[in-house]
Amino acid sequence: MSKTILNIESQKTQSIDAIKALLAWKGRAADPLPQFVELGKDESRCVLVLSNKKDSYYTTTAKACSCPAHIWHPGQPCKHQRKYFPVAKVEQLTEAGSIRPTGKWPGGMNGPVDECKGMA
Repeated sequence: MSKTILNIESQKTQSIDAIKALLAWKGRAADPLPQFVELGKDESRCVLVLSNKKDSYYTTTAKACSCPAHIWHPGQPCKHQRKYFPVAKVEQLTEAGSIRPTGKWPGGMNGPVDECKGMA
């Protein structure tokens, strides 16, 4: 019979004791506590991040995080996701037929420029 030390199937904050047991199993030192512990690779990668209070570890993946900020702002990446799972900025394309301007105003200002009078 095996005992599950760490469950990362759902985003749950992990206790310090669970992380110490995981580190002991991996043969890594637990004193001082590491700021983060990486598990898995590529698509199944998970990062356990030490909280600021140092009383627990947040379970962070590219899609979710167990920190309070991720719960308060659903659909937005939290600071842990942005740090450990950075994504390249993708340029937003305008839809065909959109009236939204695709570039900057002439002269790089915040509004149109009247060439006869200078800036409007």
